[in-house]
Amino acid sequence: MDFVIAVKAALMGIVEGLTEFLPISSTGHLILAGSLLDFTGEKVQTFEIAIQTGAILAVIWVYRARLLAVLAGIGRDPKANRFVLNVLVAFLPAAIVGLAFNKAIKAHLFKPIPVAIAFIVGALIILWAERLQRRAQYRPRIEDVDQMGMLDALKVGIAQCASLIPGTSRSGATIIGAMFFGMSRQAATDFSFFLAIPTLIAAGAYSVYKERGALSAADLPLFAIGFVFSFISAMVCVRWLLRYISSHDFRPFAWYRIVFGLVILVTAYTGLVSWETAS
Repeated sequence: MDFVIAVKAALMGIVEGLTEFLPISSTGHLILAGSLLDFTGEKVQTFEIAIQTGAILAVIWVYRARLLAVLAGIGRDPKANRFVLNVLVAFLPAAIVGLAFNKAIKAHLFKPIPVAIAFIVGALIILWAERLQRRAQYRPRIEDVDQMGMLDALKVGIAQCASLIPGTSRSGATIIGAMFFGMSRQAATDFSFFLAIPTLIAAGAYSVYKERGALSAADLPLFAIGFVFSFISAMVCVRWLLRYISSHDFRPFAWYRIVFGLVILVTAYTGLVSWETAS
């Protein structure tokens, strides 16, 4: 495998791991990074989705004690059964919508300019949610994931559908959506992580299966590099984010999204970067 291609795969893996669980859109960053690195095409889109599995393994490792307890309690522990049911209910809306509109989304929205617009719109929604949370009389209705009901899970699942628009952010849609629905920042973040496990594993498996005809054994090293670097960077990011939300809110991410989105729009408008042709 060409060394330059290997470096590009590693960089894309790092971008994926660092952005997957922050409310700043991993897909949006991968599209933009791919444009800058001249790392694009149908096979690369499959690569970008497949390496999300590396990031998911980091979440599984961080939450391994909780997940093992749930697995041990399935069928016997009402709390474990409710947890599994809630994750399944939240998973289904985006899975159904994604299967129905995946081709149209890839054809029209996997481009830097729509991503930049989604960055800015998503940032404004984050600022709105944080403003509501800062109201003196506000008290979250749900402080812990175990307090969630099936309707709460369904609402978060519907919110996750927004993340099918590149640049929106899956974690941003689920966390901020959950906060709007009365969940604390900690509970919303925890559930977003748990929901990511079936969502991203299913997306990666489906993408690889669908594009299996275009892939070959020669592509395995490329995918492996992206997978490993995604896992390592996601591990760092997840541990940091869990510490961060204990005493901070998401407003800095919103301002980052606004600045980043404006930079893309300005450089595209002035012709400094040929985003459309690069994508």
